[in-house]
Amino acid sequence: MARANDEAAALIQELADLLSITGGDGFKIRAYEKAARAIAGHPDDISGLDLAGLRTIPTVGEAIAKKVLDYTATGTIRQVEELRTQIPAGVRALTAIPTLGPKKALAVYEELGISSVDDLGAAIKEGRLRGVKGFGAKTEENILRGIELMRSAGERVLVDAAAGVADEIVATLSGLPQVERCAHAGSLRRMRETIGDVDVLAASRDPHPIMEAFTALPFVAEVIAGGDKKTSIRTTKGLQVDLRVVPPESWGAALQYFTGSQAHNIRTREIAVKAGLKLSEYGLFDAETDELIVSETEEEVYERLGLPWVHPALREDTGEIEAALKDALPRLVTVEDLRGDLHSHTDLTDGVASLEDMVATAQARGLEYYAITDHAPNLVMQRMTDEKMLAQRAQVAELQKSHPGLTLLHGTELNIDPDGNVDWDAGFLSGFDVCVASVHSHFTQDEAAMTRRLVRACENPHVHVIGHPTARSIGRRPPVDADWDEVFRAAARTGTAMEIDSFPDRLDLPADLVRRAKRLGVKFSVDTDAHSIGHHRNIRYGVGTAQRGWLTPDDVINTWPLDRLREFLAKS
Repeated sequence: MARANDEAAALIQELADLLSITGGDGFKIRAYEKAARAIAGHPDDISGLDLAGLRTIPTVGEAIAKKVLDYTATGTIRQVEELRTQIPAGVRALTAIPTLGPKKALAVYEELGISSVDDLGAAIKEGRLRGVKGFGAKTEENILRGIELMRSAGERVLVDAAAGVADEIVATLSGLPQVERCAHAGSLRRMRETIGDVDVLAASRDPHPIMEAFTALPFVAEVIAGGDKKTSIRTTKGLQVDLRVVPPESWGAALQYFTGSQAHNIRTREIAVKAGLKLSEYGLFDAETDELIVSETEEEVYERLGLPWVHPALREDTGEIEAALKDALPRLVTVEDLRGDLHSHTDLTDGVASLEDMVATAQARGLEYYAITDHAPNLVMQRMTDEKMLAQRAQVAELQKSHPGLTLLHGTELNIDPDGNVDWDAGFLSGFDVCVASVHSHFTQDEAAMTRRLVRACENPHVHVIGHPTARSIGRRPPVDADWDEVFRAAARTGTAMEIDSFPDRLDLPADLVRRAKRLGVKFSVDTDAHSIGHHRNIRYGVGTAQRGWLTPDDVINTWPLDRLREFLAKS
């Protein structure tokens, strides 16, 4: 299938989805859905077709053909871009739940900040939907049934969905008297972007009641396999969870083994073999006598192998063993290292919480400084004006008086246009404390054009941070094409930070590019890009990506004291 056909079909389908959320005409929505299927299945490459040629595709009328021409000319569809700005992130995922219509999905997001199926299920159980208009006991029952119907085995999920399930399991099992220790392992502990199966490990001498409690959890839809050593279940969302119970004395070896990765474990086993040892999930043994040497903690296992403890985020066999042998592992950045957040939104644009509520949440996080960066006017559907932005600046200054322990920074998220320009002139931009600049359209520019676009943004003296630089949406939109080394060299030269956006469907920059950028001297900002109070919790995923990119606190500008940060922001 030609790439243009797939991309155009995806945009037409997205247009149908977005219109269903905004309450568009049902006939038109169905027409778009049919056209999307027809375009995807068309045998010829649509990129060379004119209006008449596109109209020969079954179900593609003149109006839809013109939208496809818009795509072939610009790389996107303007109506889709406009509708995206109206639809909060996460609402589309909720509309996939049978019995939950688009209006109700939008209502739970706007009123409660719910943006995932797991969050919605939890909110129903906690009774938080009772105050939302149109949600009664029967509606909640139907939604829960709809969630159960969504099971789809074998699919990978975003890290936050896996973490939500794992956190609940670990918390529940940790409260059992038979459990001495409990934690998640596997790719989730390594903070991979998407998760296939969730691995949970418990230490106990009495596994049977633990397995019974595990299979009785309310979200368990199916017990795949059961036993006292390992039990596997499938959740109502279709996610497989494997629980292993090991003796307490085997905890460290088991945690190391089941955390992985496979490639990292192969390297550690090779080290063991060369030392006359044997490493397994049960412990580190003498290869000749089978005598157990160590197994109780990960630190003991690594130490006996001649290595310092290796952070789980680094265990991918991408140089961590070599660094460990040289005692050169980095001290990775943590959530606790962060002093501030430099990217967030309020209900002035596409956020769903007030300025006051977002500031209060930032203060509750223990931050020392916090930037409000609502969208600039070139994202037209946000209807930003100079007057609105200046009024917000005055509101921020007034709010600062009641938050003496938290320094408020007034900023904006600018739009990097196809030529690399941004909203507002230099005089207006100079009034902001911090400017994040991001790509929000024209995602399919070729590599040369996209590289020039990003480099030019870095060279703007008023741009401090490039927001979600690859513009990817995991599972929905690929990253833009760019010569990233050239972009990173420009960022290092101009003192422009690259953002790690903590949204689970972004995690952008990705870890591999973070590491490349670090080698070229780039600094980073790990931000929530929060559009609601609940989004502040996503910071753990951004930090996990930073850790996978080998970042230290010194690499991340929002770990710095405010005075040092202000020096960095004074690039102009």
